[in-house]
Amino acid sequence: MKRTHLPLNGLRVLDAAARHLSFTRAADELAVTPAAVGQQIRALEDTLGTVLFRRTTRGLELTPEAEAGLDALRHGFLCFEDAVRAMQAGQSSKVLTIAAPRDLTARWLSSRLGDLAKQDPELRFHLIAADEAIDFTEANLDLAIRLMVDKGELEGVSVGSASFLKVASPSGEADRWIAWPGHAAPEPILRVADAGLAIEAAAAGLGRALVPELLARGDVEAGRLRILGDPVDQGLRYWLIAPTPQWRQAKVKRLVEHLSA
Repeated sequence: MKRTHLPLNGLRVLDAAARHLSFTRAADELAVTPAAVGQQIRALEDTLGTVLFRRTTRGLELTPEAEAGLDALRHGFLCFEDAVRAMQAGQSSKVLTIAAPRDLTARWLSSRLGDLAKQDPELRFHLIAADEAIDFTEANLDLAIRLMVDKGELEGVSVGSASFLKVASPSGEADRWIAWPGHAAPEPILRVADAGLAIEAAAAGLGRALVPELLARGDVEAGRLRILGDPVDQGLRYWLIAPTPQWRQAKVKRLVEHLSA
């Protein structure tokens, strides 16, 4: 019989009924009715073309045909249990692999992972620097954080606000722009690789930069930067994203709840 045609429900009922030699006790174990057990056994007998149980004056007895397959059946179920435990082992893993932009990791993510690690000292993090699209399969990722318009086809939640702030040094140059890939400023005095470098350049007095509020807020509150004008909506925000299988993992759910709180 092909693997795809195996009557697994019926075999599970057979295992229980054979151990108890009672449809009633098997039904109690399986949380079904004795009639349902009887129906499963009759259906299995029809599928296999053999009788599995006989009723005698002493009660229910296995036929020789049923006894011949029981050891292999029980070994098979033990293998199933081992397989399930192996697949569930990832759920209890304390290692989280996260892809995120370098500037976000330095200015926002690391401190929050530190807070989470204080709650569970067994946690371990593997951080991958990623500003472009990433392959979850190749990188064996649990979660990614991207600056995007929306989450696309993946599961995801946004973190922080969608606001960008125009910032500059409290006393430095503010007439010329500092450009980075998230803001192609006109005729910039300086071009840098990411928002974190743009913030540092602005704080150093080289000009003004338009950067995500999530990254700049700490420097503003610390007095390293001043805000110029009103916040701007660039249509971008940071998203926590993952394919559905990773998103459903208990460890990822906990991480997402912590980061998006």
